[in-house]
Amino acid sequence: MKKSESYEARTTAILEPIAQANNLEIVDVEFVKEAGTWYLRAYLDKEGGINIDDCEVVSRALSDVLDAQDFIEESYILEVSSPGLDRPLKKEKDFERSLGKDVEVRTFKAVDDCKEFVGELKAYDADTVTIVAEDKEIVFDRKNIALIRLSFDFEF
Repeated sequence: MKKSESYEARTTAILEPIAQANNLEIVDVEFVKEAGTWYLRAYLDKEGGINIDDCEVVSRALSDVLDAQDFIEESYILEVSSPGLDRPLKKEKDFERSLGKDVEVRTFKAVDDCKEFVGELKAYDADTVTIVAEDKEIVFDRKNIALIRLSFDFEF
């Protein structure tokens, strides 16, 4: 296991009881380096969406435990936030919640000479994702999916 994966796993374990106590769902935890700075990010959500007060409560509690345990060797910035509307579908819960909704799929390799698709999420399993686009069912190998997220059509 890479160091970043270990940090993410330990942080998730610390975060679980904090999130549960505040009726929040952990969407993702990541430890990434951007422009020379390390970031430990916790993405949370709840029915109806989270607000700044939710983020502040969790950030303070998580920060206290992280400081006490001090297992992350690198200096980093802690961020606690909503995953946003355009978050990728990663976990089983994300796919389950998105069944019947329109999703955007981007592939690594072209499928029928195309790498971007929008359609209704019909099915998924460990190896495949199925959408219906323009009355045509398309089955994607999950290994070929670069990104899958909810699709939003903002009309004014």
